[in-house]
Amino acid sequence: MRFTYVESMTDPSYYAPLAIAAEEAGYDSFAVPDNLGYAGKSAADYPYTEDGDNAFLEDKPFLEPFTVIPALGAVTERLRFTTLVLKLPVRAPYLVAKQAASIAVLTGNRLGLGIGLSPWPEDFALTQTEMRTRGARMEEAIEIIRGVTTGEFFEYEGRHYSIPRVKMCPVPTAPIPLLYGGHSEAALRRTVRLCDGWMHAGGPPEELTHLLNRIAELRKEYNREHDPFEIHAISADAYSVDGIRSLEDAGVTDAIVGFRDVYSVVGRDSEPLEQKIDALRQYADTVISKVC
Repeated sequence: MRFTYVESMTDPSYYAPLAIAAEEAGYDSFAVPDNLGYAGKSAADYPYTEDGDNAFLEDKPFLEPFTVIPALGAVTERLRFTTLVLKLPVRAPYLVAKQAASIAVLTGNRLGLGIGLSPWPEDFALTQTEMRTRGARMEEAIEIIRGVTTGEFFEYEGRHYSIPRVKMCPVPTAPIPLLYGGHSEAALRRTVRLCDGWMHAGGPPEELTHLLNRIAELRKEYNREHDPFEIHAISADAYSVDGIRSLEDAGVTDAIVGFRDVYSVVGRDSEPLEQKIDALRQYADTVISKVC
């Protein structure tokens, strides 16, 4: 089992000391969320809260992932960084590939690119991209990112994107893992067909069990049950040694842990940096050190 520390919607100055503390404590990864902005009451429900409300996002600071990850990579040596998750269809795929490749080169292959579909119509309006075709464009974007980050000449002609013959330089010495985030049937199929792993967004334990079972079924269906495949999960079971063992038995490879409920906090995070560092260290002492 690998361990990912996640902290979001907090004072931007906290990120570097938290990344340093997480690496020193023995965490494997540091997850960085993605949010373009808060538009007030959205035309869509948020899929990962019980009431679908997005009000928890108001006045919460979000740093752009491709900006903050290089800064965190510069103050760490081993820690991996995963985007949880980058809203890919609202971005130009070639530019994402260039940014991701540059980060992977700078950090020595310490990037896991978590990608997903934004649930917010406002994100598509802000970036002047079409929401209706987001699934199809996502699949084309995955092909483009994989193709151009090989370092070989690549060209692409799809329904939504066209890439002229191009060679990108530099590219990382290993492929960038693509980790898909989403709970729908279409998302799970896209995960298994096209990506290197899945990122869970949280929810009740019974839902996680169902999702893990479905992923296992789809891996057999697509003849991928023996391929390397990452499963990043958010679960209450991750907070005990016995729970970690049960997650491992269920096929989870990476436990995502945080120490406050960001969905329930109104206004800015008032928790001091020292308290956050104490919490991540305590978890490392009571759980990570006992299973690694």
